[in-house]
Formats: sequence, C-alpha cells, structure tokens
Amino acid sequence: MLNKYPLWKYLLILAVLAIGFIYSAPNLYPNDPAIQISGESTALKITEADVKKAEDALKAAGIAVKAGSLGEKNALLRLTKMADQLPAKDVLKHAFGDGYVVALNLAPTTPQWLRNLAASPMKLGLDLSGGVHFLLEVDMDKAVTSRVKVYEGEVKSLLRKERVRYRSLPPQDGAIALGFSDEATLEKAEALVRKSFTEFEMTRSERAGQQVLRLALSQAKLAEIREYSIKQNLTTVRNRVNELGVAEPLVQRQGANRIVVELPGVQDTAEAKRILGKTANLEFRLAADADTARAATEAFEFREAGRPAVPLERGVIITGDQVTDAQASFDENGRPQVNIRLDGHGGELMTRATRTNVGRSMAVIFIEQKPQSKLVRQLVDGVEKEVEVQTFKEEKKIISLATIQSALGNQFRITGLDGPGESSELALLLRAGGLAAPMHFAEERTIGPSLGAENIDLGIEASLWGFLFVSLFIIAIYRFFGVLATVALGFNMVVLLALMSALGATLTLPGIAGIVLTMGMAVDANVLIFSRIREEIANGMSIQRAIHEGFDRAFTAIIDGNLTTLLVGGILFAMGTGPIKGFAVTMSLGIITSMFTAVVVTRGMVNLIFGGRDFKKLWI
Repeated sequence: MLNKYPLWKYLLILAVLAIGFIYSAPNLYPNDPAIQISGESTALKITEADVKKAEDALKAAGIAVKAGSLGEKNALLRLTKMADQLPAKDVLKHAFGDGYVVALNLAPTTPQWLRNLAASPMKLGLDLSGGVHFLLEVDMDKAVTSRVKVYEGEVKSLLRKERVRYRSLPPQDGAIALGFSDEATLEKAEALVRKSFTEFEMTRSERAGQQVLRLALSQAKLAEIREYSIKQNLTTVRNRVNELGVAEPLVQRQGANRIVVELPGVQDTAEAKRILGKTANLEFRLAADADTARAATEAFEFREAGRPAVPLERGVIITGDQVTDAQASFDENGRPQVNIRLDGHGGELMTRATRTNVGRSMAVIFIEQKPQSKLVRQLVDGVEKEVEVQTFKEEKKIISLATIQSALGNQFRITGLDGPGESSELALLLRAGGLAAPMHFAEERTIGPSLGAENIDLGIEASLWGFLFVSLFIIAIYRFFGVLATVALGFNMVVLLALMSALGATLTLPGIAGIVLTMGMAVDANVLIFSRIREEIANGMSIQRAIHEGFDRAFTAIIDGNLTTLLVGGILFAMGTGPIKGFAVTMSLGIITSMFTAVVVTRGMVNLIFGGRDFKKLWI
C-alpha cells in the first residue's frame, strides 16, 4: 500500500525522538558559577573546616553562597551570580594565602537521573561560557643555565676519562670555568673539548697562579636553546592540556618567551593551573664524597621534614626533559614509585655517570616554581593603595637519594614519593613531556563570562526569530504541509542538540550561526518535496501517487545538495581552527539530523495522516 510505513519504522522514529529529548534536556539546566579551592600540593587535603572558613569569608564580604560542598581533592562553593565570581576569588585568595589554589569553575545542575544516563549539557566555547586565560612566561635564563650544567657534567666526565686533572671553578658570567696547574694541561684539555664539542667559544686566562679555560656557549647555540625551550614547553603544555581532557583549548605561542592557554567551558581550572604551572622538572645529581671540592658542591634539603640536608655535586647528570615515558606503580613493599624511561642521549649520559660511580649515592631533585604573594603600597590613579604582587621562588628539594648498585641505562625508577597521588601526578607531568625551562603565570584572568551570557541570550533570540520566520514562510506557502514541516523542524533542533551533547561537541558563537543555517537547510529539503508533490498533482496524478512520487523523486536532489554541503563542512573542520571548527561541526551535524527529520520524520507524519485514505483535495 502506498504511503504506509511498517510498524518498526514508526517505533524507530519514536525511539530516536525519545532519546533526542533525553539527551538534549540537560541543556535546560544551566551551570552555577562556582569557586574551587584545592591544595597547591596533593599532600594538602581540604577539610570541612576549610569549607566553613570560605563560606564565612564570603558572607563577611557580602557575597551570597548558594551551597558549599567538599570533594575528594577540593572544595566547591556555588554562587548565585556570575558577577560575584571574580570578587569571591579575590576574597578567598586573601583568606587562604599561599599554599592553596583558588580558581573559577562552573558547577553542574543537571538532575541525577539524567547524569545516570550519561546525559550532560553541551560544552560551550570561550565566547559563550567564558573561561580561563593563562599567560605563561618561560624563563629563558634558567633554560640556558640548566643546559650549561649538563654540558659541564659532560666536559668534566670527558676530562676524567682522559685522566686530565682540573679544578672546578665558579661559573663566569654563565660560562663554564675550569682551572689547570700548567699551560700544557690546559692545551690538552682544550684540544679534547674542541674535538668533542663544537658549541663552545673558548678563551684562556690566568688567575691566582693557575691557568683558566672558559667555555661559553656560542650565540648561535644560545639562540638554538632558547628556541628549543619555547617549542618544547609549547609541546609539553599541549600534551598536558590533552591529559586534562579539555575540550577545544587554545594553546599558542606569543612573542619570544610566552605561551597563551585558554580553557573554555566547564573545566577543573584548579587542577589545570596546578598541572600547567608546575615545572615538574627533575635533576639527577651525584652526592658529594670526600674527594669532591667544597666549591663544587651544593646542599639540598629533603621534601620530607626531619631529614638533614645533603651536599650534592653541582654537575647535573640529566634533566627531566630527557624523560620519554613515566608510569606510576608500586614497589615490592607497596610504596609508590615512578618508572622512568629516558631518550637515547639521556640513557647514554646516565650509563656513563653511574658506570664509574657504583657504590655512590645519586639524588633526584624535584624543581617547583612556588608562588608568593605580598602586599605592597603603590600609587593607583594618584592614590596610594595596597596592591597584591605575586612573585615566584624556585624550590629544589630531594625526593630520592639511593645508592647506585649497578650501571643504570635508559630505564629505572624513582622512589621516596609522598603517596600514590604524588606519584600519579609526577608520572602524568613527565609523561606529557618535561619542560625545557621553568614557567610561571605572568597573567591569569577570566574571559568574559558576562559577555558569554549575553552572547548566549542573543544567540537564542536569533535562533527563535529564525525559527519563527522560517515557520511562517513555509506555512504560508504550503499550508498544512507547512505545519508538518515546522513540527519536523522542531524535532530537528532537539535531535541536533542531543547529538552535540552526546558527542561532547563544543558550541561556539559561530556554531549558533550553524544552527540557524541548519533550519534553512532542513526546510529546503521539505520545499523540494512539497514542490514536487504539487507538480505531480498539477500533472493529473492521484494524491496518494503524488505524495509517494514527491518524496521518492526529490530524495536524490536532497542527497546531492546535502552531500556537497557536508563535504565543505569536512574541509572547514579539517583545515580550520577555533570558531571555524565550531561552525563546521554544527553545520555538519545539522545536515545529518535534517536529512532524518525533513525526510523520514516528515514522511512518517504524512503517512499517518494521509496514507491509505481517499482524499479529493490536498492542502498544499
């Protein structure tokens, strides 16, 4: 029989629409603005007392708190107004001080039964939801200093291997300085270094009765180290953002030594700040022994309280940027550890250093840039005020000191960590890539949450007006069939929102433009079908046959038109970035949903109403 669907097709349409309503429903529950408090270190636990302290501080400042809750690693305070976020953050930063991370966040309000079905609202781009903007500054001087220390260790190892006696001297303007007893020994050392290292500019001098050889990196090598440092840090930050699972992030270089990171939407910003901000760098050094000159040693404390400081050699064996893989695990006694894998050069340096030092101790130093805040009086608009200034202090502490039992290669393990949390975090940071140079937050701010809310309101308003005018137009032209097309268009919007939510697609302002465009494309398919039905009736065909032929013959044209548009959407997604990708995703998904609703759903409604009935006239 013409214009009749089998029962399973109707059930399929109903199932798709029901799923669409369920997975689009979370978008009706907007997120609450919130402030998140966590410890700068994983060892610092947040308690109920901290939640109460935060609530009291905000209440004293006149900021309303909707609710406060304690999580496994942090506390979350829900606010009533988005405009209160930044003032609340400042209040809590003063209340808690250093050692705590206070960050902006968004708290979900989706009902639990929807969350149990894995239904969640769409992620919103930075232009709609606001987000966090970090400006990270790479310390190029420390990058050079760190590399010089590695070179110094290699040069000294070479001289010891060739049995050339030398005396370690303090660095001279960032260059390696070595002392020799006579000129012949200096010439032999210079020849060895020149043969093995091409990156040094060498100069001789005499000081305190000894011959001094100064090894300074060439300008070309310094430029190469700086360029490598910013590129390596940029790659590392991207990897760390990927480890955090942030949707549609922006990570790009700015100038010679800065990196911009923007994290839009609902993200754990406190965790992001901790992961991005830590250097997570390591230094491996030998412990000083009786033969080590005092000038060549440096004392370091342990991270564990109560243990005395240990003198270590100034020479660095390797650094954390030579780590290629790191996995958290447990040793035979159930204590946390990190299994390390080095690159080829790092493994060679480690083997060379440990092969000749079996029985000596080797220390693993963990390096952090710790923020310090202080209030200073400054003139602001001609008025002297107390202004909070944030500085950073480099902290180096020993996390492991163990005796070298045998020569180590490119695989070994680090022990002596605080707990599973620290071992997992350290492994994550090292796995994401070691930093070639320390970084600190030069700037941190929120990107327009109020502007984002205004953009959402305007976008919704534009979509509703678009829906209204499209509906009025098609109803005016195609009458009752226009009403059916309008109902199908509403279903299309529901299914599109559900699909974007389920796939975790990010909605941006250009994405809203893609939704409005989808309305036009969905109705365009119905226009082709309805026009074809009119033509067939005008040619004297029966109503049932005209309906059947109208849907069947227009289908080919609809497929061709939509496939070409889908191809363009794929190209935009593959080659575009940021907002262009957002537009491409929405438009491409809209094409898929409009094919379903404009053809299958509309035909299902037409079949239910007109199929198998004898109509003398059709309202089209």
